Amino acid sequence: MNQPLYLFTRYERLWHWFQVVIITLLIVTGLEVHGSFSLMGFETAARVHNISGIAWAVAFAFFAFWIATTGEWKHYIPTTRKMALVIRHYAVGIFKGEPHPVPATERAKHNPLQRIVYLLFSALLLPSQMITGFLYYTVNTRTDVMADVSLKAIAVFHTVGALLVLAFVIMHVYMVTTGPTVFSHLKTMITGWEK
Repeated sequence: MNQPLYLFTRYERLWHWFQVVIITLLIVTGLEVHGSFSLMGFETAARVHNISGIAWAVAFAFFAFWIATTGEWKHYIPTTRKMALVIRHYAVGIFKGEPHPVPATERAKHNPLQRIVYLLFSALLLPSQMITGFLYYTVNTRTDVMADVSLKAIAVFHTVGALLVLAFVIMHVYMVTTGPTVFSHLKTMITGWEK
């Protein structure tokens, strides 16, 4: 049996679970603002959505600082080395009970596919959501060059981004269940230790 590996620090786990709460709030309130259902009313949903978005942006700034100053950024450097093996594993091997071809290590917490997905999520999708959300939030107060940008265009980009975040969440939750046991990856994100 492999030795337990301390994979995620307390800060990483808090950041992860904070995002779980914030993303859930943003998705639920965003759907309500769009009129998909009525849970708390439009005004309350919009207020909770805006506060959650601001909290997420502030926390994201701390996360970016932490990544840059601790050297954790190294875990997000994209690589295609062994990418084909990882894709094959998720497409076929996982259903045959084959071991993961790129297990996590202290030097590489994420496999090649995770690195690319997490980098795109953190470097492109999240900032895009925050920027379009901010533009939407400040639409009535802007007098700058961005004041001429169509509200409809901002709303469409923000909604498409939200759907991509939702797709990521669904896939992420599914992938959590694919460890040695259904809850082993979840336990790792609670304790920090992977066995």
